[in-house]
Amino acid sequence: MIRPANFPEGTPGVGYIMKKVGNQKLAVINGQGRAFMNPIDCPFRTIENIVEEVRQKTPFIFVDFHAEATSEKQAMGWYLDGRASAVVGTHTHVQTADERILPRGTAYITDVGMTGPYDGILGVEKEAVIHKFLTSLPVRFEVSSGREQINGVFITLNNKSGNAESIQRISINDDRPFFD
Repeated sequence: MIRPANFPEGTPGVGYIMKKVGNQKLAVINGQGRAFMNPIDCPFRTIENIVEEVRQKTPFIFVDFHAEATSEKQAMGWYLDGRASAVVGTHTHVQTADERILPRGTAYITDVGMTGPYDGILGVEKEAVIHKFLTSLPVRFEVSSGREQINGVFITLNNKSGNAESIQRISINDDRPFFD
């Protein structure tokens, strides 16, 4: 099981994995931000150390950065530009429209989005979330029903350098085309 690499020692799972994809090795690293989240080890230093280690084995490095603040996600993208093939943000469940290739070749998007209910709020029934905002009382969240969505990105990497050549958002639901 992959989990944030900067979780405390002894936490089940691992912070990165190496997978064979065709005839190449791909490193997948997961880290968690600290802004507006529970205190945890520095994700920048933790991920940097892993990137330095896995770059000895492969130039193909995918970083899933699970964070609340867009500024922290953007900072991670710029921090790893040219050292990671891609930095993809997760956590906020809403796909952003800022996908790009950074100057040194790292594909970046602040939030890749989610797979799940389309007509809820963050995947749960919208009425419960609205009620919580109106009353400040705790409410039980139930998974939303109805239409569903799949969000993601399609990233093309250079076969030799591991640098990103393109990144394209994918959004599939009842109302939108396959590619934006």
